[in-house]
Amino acid sequence: MRYCRCQRATAEEPTMDKPAELNKLRWRSRRGMRELDHLFDRYLSHCWAQASEAERGVFLRFLDCEDDKLWRWLMGYEVCQDASFAALIVTMRALPA
Repeated sequence: MRYCRCQRATAEEPTMDKPAELNKLRWRSRRGMRELDHLFDRYLSHCWAQASEAERGVFLRFLDCEDDKLWRWLMGYEVCQDASFAALIVTMRALPA
């Protein structure tokens, strides 16, 4: 069962399989808030390798947002007005625990 649209089946290998690069990205996504750390880790584990360059760009921009905004958006307390971020939020919230 697929949980996010970025987990589409492809014949090619994902472009980012380098563990060191993925570990750097995991470190960059750490917030010190258990809820956010868990959501970011699930996205990186389930979606990052198959994500398009555009989707990856959105995720990287998303990481630059303030932690309190990220928390309010991802917990559903506030609606994000950026359509690309809103789509990412839906994807992240739909991933299995």
